[in-house]
Amino acid sequence: MDAYDTGSGARQGRDEREGRAERERSGPPEREGAGPPDPEGSGPPDPEGSDGPGRPEQPGTPGTPETPEEPGHLREPARPEPSHEPARSEGEGEGGGGVGVGAGPLGEAVEPRTGVAALSPRYQVGAVVALAVVAAAVCAHIGLVFLHVAPSNTLTKQHGAVVDEWIFPEFEQNWKLFAPNPLQQNVSVQVRAEVSEADGSLRTTGWYDLSAEDGRAIDGNPLPSHTQQNELRRAWDFFVASHDSDNRPVGLRGTLSETYLRRIAALRLDRAEAAGPGGVVERVQYRSRSTNVEPPSWSGEKVSDRATYRELPWWPASTREKEGEAA
Repeated sequence: MDAYDTGSGARQGRDEREGRAERERSGPPEREGAGPPDPEGSGPPDPEGSDGPGRPEQPGTPGTPETPEEPGHLREPARPEPSHEPARSEGEGEGGGGVGVGAGPLGEAVEPRTGVAALSPRYQVGAVVALAVVAAAVCAHIGLVFLHVAPSNTLTKQHGAVVDEWIFPEFEQNWKLFAPNPLQQNVSVQVRAEVSEADGSLRTTGWYDLSAEDGRAIDGNPLPSHTQQNELRRAWDFFVASHDSDNRPVGLRGTLSETYLRRIAALRLDRAEAAGPGGVVERVQYRSRSTNVEPPSWSGEKVSDRATYRELPWWPASTREKEGEAA
């Protein structure tokens, strides 16, 4: 009788799969009944001369129920034992040095906090307050600029002084870009100074072409600053619009435009070191040089190529204006 007969359907002491694995490792015994001892110690040998461990018990043996084994395709697959290891963070390898997403109280992944959420509560409050102040300032500026360029209405009539005080002179707006007859002249703004030397003598500098300085700073610069493009041009337009042909101011805005030009002159002359060692700038004078833009050749239009000048009176330059403050 074959002790490893699988077709009888009888229980063979151990699991069929375990028995097959054992046979594949050790091979079949040389003779029946002389197999290796049971490594699991399933029990003492049969005292009545059985063929050794693994031999099926005879039917009717007391204490051994005769239960036929189920075929392999009807057995219930073994369920994996639940693991009690703590959940690892994403990116944590065997070395334990990875830093990634952590685990929450129930084992779910928790994304790391970034941006404002990563700050402490005190700094979060500070960031919110700073953003609110910046947003309020931007909204107030946009609102005042809108009231300045908008047609006359109830708000501008009641609060026109507040709007003008905020807009002029740095934020003035106009509609010359959309005028039916835009400017057709090149206007160059120049300035010179009267300098008091250390020995008490006075000397007058040459003309400094401020427009040419701004043009050289803009030429080839992909991101020129707003001051290089518009500060001097807007200051001169502001002066011309608030003065008559005799260079006399018209209203309070005329005085403000003069102060603005003197401030620009003091800053530009100090940057160019016009006073020299030991010298002091006492007075400044502006002039403009205007030339017509040459028309295209196909138009047939003829314009004068002569330059016209407009000289302003001498203005005193104080120490406060050198520092950029209004006189």
